[in-house]
Amino acid sequence: MLESLKVKNVALIDESEVTFGEGLNILTGETGAGKSILIDSINLALGAKADSSLIRQGAEYAYVELCFQVNNASVIQKLKELEVFPDEEGRVLLQRRIMPGKSSCRLNGESATGKLLQQAAAVLIDVHGQHEHQSLLNEKKHLEVLDAFCGDKLQAVKQELGAAYAAYREKEKLVKEALDEDGSKDREIALARFELEEIEAAALIEGEDEKLEADFRRMENSRQIGESLSQADACLNSYEQENARDMIGAAAKCVNDAAKYDASLAPCVESFAQVQELLQDIGRSLGHYMESMEFDAQTYTETKERLDTINKCKTKYGNTIAEILAYAQKQQEFLHKYDDFEQYKIKLQEELAQQKETLRALCQKASKIRCKEAAKLEKEMKQALLSLNFPYVDFAIEVENSETHLSANGMDHVRFLISLNAGQEKKPLSQVASGGELSRIMLALKSVLAEQDETETLIFDEIDAGISGRTAWKISEKLAILGRAHQVICITHLPQIAAMADQHFVIEKQQDKNGTQTKLTALSKDGMLSEIARLLGSDKITDAVMQNAGELKAMADEAKKTAK
Repeated sequence: MLESLKVKNVALIDESEVTFGEGLNILTGETGAGKSILIDSINLALGAKADSSLIRQGAEYAYVELCFQVNNASVIQKLKELEVFPDEEGRVLLQRRIMPGKSSCRLNGESATGKLLQQAAAVLIDVHGQHEHQSLLNEKKHLEVLDAFCGDKLQAVKQELGAAYAAYREKEKLVKEALDEDGSKDREIALARFELEEIEAAALIEGEDEKLEADFRRMENSRQIGESLSQADACLNSYEQENARDMIGAAAKCVNDAAKYDASLAPCVESFAQVQELLQDIGRSLGHYMESMEFDAQTYTETKERLDTINKCKTKYGNTIAEILAYAQKQQEFLHKYDDFEQYKIKLQEELAQQKETLRALCQKASKIRCKEAAKLEKEMKQALLSLNFPYVDFAIEVENSETHLSANGMDHVRFLISLNAGQEKKPLSQVASGGELSRIMLALKSVLAEQDETETLIFDEIDAGISGRTAWKISEKLAILGRAHQVICITHLPQIAAMADQHFVIEKQQDKNGTQTKLTALSKDGMLSEIARLLGSDKITDAVMQNAGELKAMADEAKKTAK
């Protein structure tokens, strides 16, 4: 449930904090006192679009905080699926800060997106705005209401429906593209065939380009290599000049002679021996390499031509042989598709037909569930409407399906029909119900759905619009009944509804030297009676009016015990 609300610098509200309780929480106040500002503040914290004009004049920012105490295991699970985790005490904190040009959202102290805030809010609270009952005039709303009543029975089927419809539309798109392409691909086919033939003619092998480039580099520089190796050999073995081997040999002999007189030079003698052996090995290797060096013009030409072929393919089809071969595979698949294009189209159309049949079967399954649940909803709605002071009511739900209009929601068109007078046929709501009647119908729907809905907190903003007298009393009883299973927060102008309050808050506009401010105050028992007296419409609060308010409150307390 909504445990507390904190508002700072929103419109006329300087700073206000209120703690709500279980059951029915009533908010009242004079017209223009700021009740709509309070609802706007709550909606801001629930992720509604931020408007910097709501920032109190002279303030740098506006701030709203909602603290929920979550006890329902199913609600906790739904929050966890959103990766929102209540704290150790089971609380979830929603915070919104609005600044000129930007706003920030936080969940349990951590930054969150507006979308996540809205998703979490949808699990925690249901807000019924002043004019929401008008949405009942739109028959698309009727499908939403019925589906909400169906609950989990329909949810799994709708998930399958969504996936099946997405697959069907994707296949439908492929079929359309195939039909549009018929006869228009000749140029692309010819190009793909040419490219594939060119790549296949090259007979590329992964890794061959690296080996060929090494061979070509060696042949291209064979003269330089030969000259360099000849100079190296001369340094080691020349008979015309001093060479490294002779000089190392002379040095070794000198050290060897010296070692005859000092044994500590033995390691140097051994090292010279190793060097001499190493120079001999190097000399032999250089000699073998130079003997094997032969410049083959034909091999050079063939290597160069092969590299030219590979590089040409790289320029056109990919930076590596692997990329070129992958491109060839793609073109092969393209040609395979269009080599037997008629068969390809037939296959696509067969697959489309199969997916449509799957979609139709799921639509029929959803429709069957809706029809069954619609009968239950009709019965419960009749009982709820009669309890809201309709002298006579006949309510029906019409579920029509059309297999020519398949969608992610199925194939059903749902319409609510009602008759409010005996002997009159049932007609669509838009042709029968007035504003006040629509308010009661919406309340009846909310009360019926609330029995299935696990949302703990329900907010009603002036659900009593266009209602008075005995009807107002019946609505107050219905709200009290709702308050047994849910936390209900209701803004009202009617004393009959205010009298049913378990907790009562008054919204007042106050003026001082600092300007105008809106305050939200929790009322004591005496304060509740005074506010009910004010709502009764007396110009002066006399003893008689207070007695009347007391009697109304006593009647409400008794009615709460017996209301069904």
